[in-house]
Amino acid sequence: MGKSDQFQIYDFTADCWAQLDSLDPGNPDSADQVPKICLDLWFDVDDDNIHRVVRLLPDLDWDGELIGLRMVYGAKDSSAMLTRYQIARAATCPPSNSNEDRATGYRPWPQTLTEYLEKRLTDEFEITYHALDERRCDGRRVPLPDYTPYFLGSRQSGAGEIVSSLIKVDFLDAQRHLADSESSGRSGDQPRGRAENLSSRLGRFYRRNLPQFETDLAALGAIANTESALNDHLGEVFEPILRGIGELGYPGAAHPELLLKASFSPAQIFSGSARVHYALPGADAGPSGGSLATLPDQYNGLGFKNLIYMAVEILDFHNAWATSPDDRQPVHLIMIEEPEAHLHAQLQQVFIRKVFALLPPPDRGFQTQMVVTTHSSHLLYESSFSPIRYFSRASISGPLACSEIKDLSVFDQRQEATTREFLQRYVKLTHCDLFFADAVVLVEGNVERLLLPLIIERNFPELRSVHLTILEVGGAFAHIFEGLLAFLSIPALIITDLDSVKPPPAKKPINAAQAVPPIRDGTSCLTNYPGAVTSNETLKHWLEKSPTVTDLLDCPEADKVIKLDGQSEGNIRLAYQTRCDVMWSGLTAKLAGRTLEEAFALQNLVWTQDPERKNLGLHIRKGHTWTLEEMHVRIFNRVRNLDKTAFALHLMADASLEWVAPQYILDGLAWLRDRLQVPAPVLAQVETVASPEMTDVSGVRP
Repeated sequence: MGKSDQFQIYDFTADCWAQLDSLDPGNPDSADQVPKICLDLWFDVDDDNIHRVVRLLPDLDWDGELIGLRMVYGAKDSSAMLTRYQIARAATCPPSNSNEDRATGYRPWPQTLTEYLEKRLTDEFEITYHALDERRCDGRRVPLPDYTPYFLGSRQSGAGEIVSSLIKVDFLDAQRHLADSESSGRSGDQPRGRAENLSSRLGRFYRRNLPQFETDLAALGAIANTESALNDHLGEVFEPILRGIGELGYPGAAHPELLLKASFSPAQIFSGSARVHYALPGADAGPSGGSLATLPDQYNGLGFKNLIYMAVEILDFHNAWATSPDDRQPVHLIMIEEPEAHLHAQLQQVFIRKVFALLPPPDRGFQTQMVVTTHSSHLLYESSFSPIRYFSRASISGPLACSEIKDLSVFDQRQEATTREFLQRYVKLTHCDLFFADAVVLVEGNVERLLLPLIIERNFPELRSVHLTILEVGGAFAHIFEGLLAFLSIPALIITDLDSVKPPPAKKPINAAQAVPPIRDGTSCLTNYPGAVTSNETLKHWLEKSPTVTDLLDCPEADKVIKLDGQSEGNIRLAYQTRCDVMWSGLTAKLAGRTLEEAFALQNLVWTQDPERKNLGLHIRKGHTWTLEEMHVRIFNRVRNLDKTAFALHLMADASLEWVAPQYILDGLAWLRDRLQVPAPVLAQVETVASPEMTDVSGVRP
């Protein structure tokens, strides 16, 4: 584990390249600024394994704290490395000559320190090992500023054997090279590289881990009988041919007698002659007879074969570690890269749910652990928050995208039990792709969820190039996601409703005879109802300084952006109904809807009142006879009894481009676009050639 020759300059992040190239070889301080890669490992050691970590104990006062080991991949001698870089650069780029051949554009190596390290990294860098004292670290086990970990040595000095004696790591790559070597006639493609079929992989597992024929006398006897019968058959059918060949003779030697003999090797019987078949349930017999109809393994889907292949690989890793002839490591890690490759959704869930059941019960003090990297929401479906380590985009404002690892077990511990249970249950039952999204849109209900993709397609097509996840949470629950959104640092647009209700009556003192306080009104009302307040819990939670609907409508756009604790810029934006110009019968007024449906009807009042669009459910009978104020009231009443899902579906089916999306949604999506820094779509430029008979003298078609 931890071989220096396996590193490349590309294992350093891109900002490290710029840091390397900015170093001044002539400045002595530059030697301390050479980037390093550090990895800290912490072990919880029981009494039976103390002998394994004696070299890592910080001192004789150790009292059961975690044992720490730091591995650092850095320059062997920074000053000497910079000097050698200067020499190499001077040798190929003398000051008297140009660094670039003007005719060819060739630039001699090395132009920069990163170019030098592309070829010299393994010569200049090495892995060193350091013992860590948990008592001299902070709560996150980061060494305190005045503490220098104890230097154990480099890999060349033997210090690397400490890690090798504690941890064994196996890798199951995403590129598993599983193919059907006999299926080229079906697919037209020959397997490439080191691809193997399922049968050969099972044969390899058999040779490594299962009892062999040499211990089974009955099996050996069957092989010997088969060889004898086949030898008799071969001797009979080839006798004329071999007799004729034998008569040809060979100069200087007696005429040899030619024989054909079969030879079956027990070690090769599986990989050479045995094949995996799939029994077809319900079928009596196959083409070759027998009790079940079967098909060779290449006739089943790649996903199912891939599932079996991964199971065999994991068992192979575990058995190789468990039966190690030497003193085996107490920690066995299996790194599984993207198991969702070639697995459809259901198989992904089966794999992650059953993978640990494949392994036998762990021995005392010895445990196989698995680390799974994934982009699959279906794998996360089977997980709680605690095991997840989330790679979050730390910043999108700079030229380089940086990531920060979020430990969701920390988030899990910080939340109240009811909040944690709700979030975990909701995310598991609905959308686990929250963790893979560039941004999340929390919407009020089913109508917003159905219409939002259409609104984005029509008005913000550039947002289709990013991964947006849409969660239907309602106004009563969106604020519960505050902690999770803040922890994951995901930009979030919350599209909710004003939900205006009549204000509660003035409080009256409760006397002894009045045991129950008066019931508050709280019935829904128009947004311009005097003193109306909101019943929306999300708005009350984040905009508590705006107690009335009027205050919410007057709220500046900047105040709708929520900056959570520890954030340099607002990551949450509230979008709810705003006042818009509404025209009807020659009159114009600024009105705001209470819900999306009401806001849509007001902004598209003329369009929705067309008799051809009665199927939307917003048409008002004899609407032309009503004033704008009366239409507002009737739209309000109609929406209260509206089949909202049917409204959304009819609107989606309408091919008309005349209706406009509610302005508050457009404003929210514009913020999200700017927050994600999504570039506007590039429109193809069409050159128009106008003929004289089609245009007037100004070049504009009449």
